[in-house]
Amino acid sequence: MKKIVLCCSDGMSTSMLVQRMKAAADKETYLCDILACPIAQIGDKGKDADVVLLGPQVKYQLKKVQAIFPDKPVAAIEPVDYGMMRGNKVMMKAKELMGE
Repeated sequence: MKKIVLCCSDGMSTSMLVQRMKAAADKETYLCDILACPIAQIGDKGKDADVVLLGPQVKYQLKKVQAIFPDKPVAAIEPVDYGMMRGNKVMMKAKELMGE
């Protein structure tokens, strides 16, 4: 089972996006674990992740997070997909980053 971690400033604003992503995954019967966390916990929460996605408000931390996890895909979520809570689009991006 793949693990996807979304990161934002405090872990709260990504919670709704996580729910939308889970709904998109369920719709296509894609088994995965998706969770949200604050940027302060990314070192711990992201260590077992297959992909780490950053919310637009912490995009400035992208290079730092990539340095923490040099062997896994780390990317920023497109602001329009984040703002409109397009869970299906973010799910597609996560799968693409994982090579699926």
